[in-house]
Amino acid sequence: MKKSGNFAEPQSGTVAAPKAGGMSGFKTVMGKVNSVMDIIGLWLFRLRKIVLAAPVVYYALKLASYNMQHLPEQVGINLQVSGEFAQTVSRQLAVIGPLGLTLACLLLMFCSRKAIYAWAVSVFTLTLPLLLLFSNAYPY
Repeated sequence: MKKSGNFAEPQSGTVAAPKAGGMSGFKTVMGKVNSVMDIIGLWLFRLRKIVLAAPVVYYALKLASYNMQHLPEQVGINLQVSGEFAQTVSRQLAVIGPLGLTLACLLLMFCSRKAIYAWAVSVFTLTLPLLLLFSNAYPY
């Protein structure tokens, strides 16, 4: 036998891979599912402000268009105990005011690091168009 410099002769056969059944197969599938869930969670975290803002913008615009059609020409604000309003404003101002306030809160949300606080305030501002509609909907 000649010295070839190799410590072991090359193997002539192949080694069979272990079967991917049973518990190891389950671990492999769950590992892939976890990696997909991690990627989805990462993208939801990166897009969290857009995901939070989308339904607020949708409902703010929907309420604004509804109020533009159903509010009277002069909208009363600050309802007194006597049943009269302390001040009246135009319909356009009553629609654009709460919409602008909601959009300003969403702008603050996009500028801040803590998105949930400004988002909660913007959700709360969606009650303003509803309050204007309910307070001005009774028959004269």
